[in-house]
Amino acid sequence: MNFSPLTLRRIENFKNNKRGLYSTYIFLSMFLVSIFADFIANDKPLFVFYDKKILFPVIESIPETFFGGEFETEADYKDPFVIELINKNGFFVMPLIEYSYETINYDLNVPSPSPPSLENILGTDDQGRDVLSRLIYGFRISVFFGLILTILSTIIGVAVGGIQGYFGGKIDLFGQRIIEVWSGLPVLYLLIIISSFVEPSFWILLLIMLLFSWMALEGVVRAEFLRARNFEYVKAAKALGVSDWKIMIRHVLPNAMVATLTLLPFILSGSIATLTSLDFLGFGLPPGSPSLGEMVAQGKANLQAPWLGLSAFITLSLQLSLLVFIGEAVRDAFDPRKVK
Repeated sequence: MNFSPLTLRRIENFKNNKRGLYSTYIFLSMFLVSIFADFIANDKPLFVFYDKKILFPVIESIPETFFGGEFETEADYKDPFVIELINKNGFFVMPLIEYSYETINYDLNVPSPSPPSLENILGTDDQGRDVLSRLIYGFRISVFFGLILTILSTIIGVAVGGIQGYFGGKIDLFGQRIIEVWSGLPVLYLLIIISSFVEPSFWILLLIMLLFSWMALEGVVRAEFLRARNFEYVKAAKALGVSDWKIMIRHVLPNAMVATLTLLPFILSGSIATLTSLDFLGFGLPPGSPSLGEMVAQGKANLQAPWLGLSAFITLSLQLSLLVFIGEAVRDAFDPRKVK
């Protein structure tokens, strides 16, 4: 693939920021692990070889009666009776971590929350669930939440800012007044109020936060469109009869995207931090969901179990720090003052 000299210069500038480059590698590695969380941390086998058949309980539900059991419900692969049934006519392979985010360890020798052990590397929470598996699943859901919110916020923010900046006049005047009022609302308090009488879920929280998060990009895009609409090539395109929407998308938008891209990692980290805050306060994801904020709350409520708070704190601080470092590298990549 042939890149333009400008693109090659930006890639080189990104690579020259070693902290951002290594942060990108670490973050992508952690994200890749979390994507395959179901195959890394689960209480179901990766595959079962039984009666000359290969089964995949991770992606399909298999009743206990299939193995010769008594119940038609899904088999419990940590039940000694089920294990004995499978071993009579086959075998199975469990994931690296034999606990899902919702699996309760009923065989603990000490009360929950139990300290780290060979079975539960980072211990268990106050409900007997494995901390490490909840961290992996919690990391995944927080990154996916932040990515979806960032993408949707970018689309809305760029559209609103572009329309205001390009057309100006009354559209820009009235638009700015509305945004000033909207941005003056206490976002976190409104999120708490709305979440208190609406049953929380992933998509409802995403929609509520989307109502406010798009404003982070609107001002930057508006300023770029205000500046670029007076360039000579834009005036020439208008003189040739090119429509306003084509000029906005083909000629003005690429200039605005430079400033937009530098803000995306910071918007992503802010989205994750907001979701964590809501989960910590109890207004976030539904109870039982793998949530980093809920783990922070458990650490606060169980000071006698420091592994809970430390695990959540280290994961969150590492996650947000890596995103900030990546954002700095992206900013350097698009900085026109950096030649190399």
